[in-house]
Amino acid sequence: MSIMSANGVAAGPGRAGVAPRVRKRGPDTVTVGGSEAPWPGNCDAVLAELCPVLFASLPRSDQRRTGAQYLQGLLGVRGRKSIRNLATGLGPQANEQSLHHFINSSTWDWTPMRRALGHYVMRAAPPKAWVVRPMVVPKAGQHSVGVDRRFFPALGQVVNAQQAIGVWASSGKLSAPVGWRLHLPRAWLEDMPRRNKALIPDELGAESMGDCAVEAVLELTRDLGLPARPVLLDAREADAVTIVRRLSAAGLASLVRIGGDLHLCPTEPVVAKHAHRLLPPEVILNASPQLRRPVTWTDHPAASAVRTSLVAAVRVTLPEAADAPNPGLVLLGVGAPRREWPAQLWLTDLVNAQPAALLWLSRLIERVDRDCDGVGARVGIRDFTGRSFGGWHRHMTLASAAHAVATVAAQTS
Repeated sequence: MSIMSANGVAAGPGRAGVAPRVRKRGPDTVTVGGSEAPWPGNCDAVLAELCPVLFASLPRSDQRRTGAQYLQGLLGVRGRKSIRNLATGLGPQANEQSLHHFINSSTWDWTPMRRALGHYVMRAAPPKAWVVRPMVVPKAGQHSVGVDRRFFPALGQVVNAQQAIGVWASSGKLSAPVGWRLHLPRAWLEDMPRRNKALIPDELGAESMGDCAVEAVLELTRDLGLPARPVLLDAREADAVTIVRRLSAAGLASLVRIGGDLHLCPTEPVVAKHAHRLLPPEVILNASPQLRRPVTWTDHPAASAVRTSLVAAVRVTLPEAADAPNPGLVLLGVGAPRREWPAQLWLTDLVNAQPAALLWLSRLIERVDRDCDGVGARVGIRDFTGRSFGGWHRHMTLASAAHAVATVAAQTS
């Protein structure tokens, strides 16, 4: 999914956003759509391990208690995860006003909590890559922070929506979001009464979706202290050259999906007749059909069907820029046998990686898409209904923690 895409547009809430009464038969059972769909594994054991670490930065015991209740509600309450529904589903031990204050009005900083979550996920399932995934959440009104009318090429229409960038830790067996950045349109940044009401920090300025994606990744290493991993993202509708150069300057390797309109300069001897000429990537790859190799793979670790792709890698460089280094890169073409080839184009500075390893890495995007639309939707990753910038970040942090609990419990079952 491109970082400018709307392929991940969320469905709207159900009837009036009202959560039906929750029926529970065990700590890990969730009632969904009238039938019980338990989370795999022992979520209670993972919660008991994660909560003391996750909430260690909260100074008061009542904050830690409310945080744990909110997290339990995201995992166990049926329906849309609005604060009202969480309070209703959790029963008399939860107070709606306390939950609302904890998320929307409290002043606790979400950065230490994200740092704790990121390092927990690193220990539970060391990621092979940081996967950048956009998220689009349609909204009916104009008051949710960051909401704006935007044109999405994938839909061919204008949608009133929030747009955010999530950074996911993906190991192949498990993926979980560990960082978020909300894209703020100029309409919000330049309207001071609106900006002040939403408590948007003064230091935040206008940025493109590509800049938003890069900053979301840099926050992981700069603010959360997480280690460098290859960055995987779809930049077909963004400035892929700037993204690759910015990540490289920060010491982060990348594997970036590109469109056919980005001209590159081949440096491989096998395509010598095209050397040092800027050409479309398809021309470069089709000039060297002898480089294509079959690679077999499965959709996910539990899948039984084995698939085959034809993969080729060619050394290239970016267009020259007077003020930027021009390191060697690899152009990767991927497609199915006996079909129009290549179907996918990727650009990477992992120049020593084998094409089969790059193909495996590229498929982590699909793993994250499945987890976001499956586990993420169940824990309310798109369900924030408040209006403040801080409230959005606090909800996303706790929804990310709930996602981690569910996926780690499933992996360890």
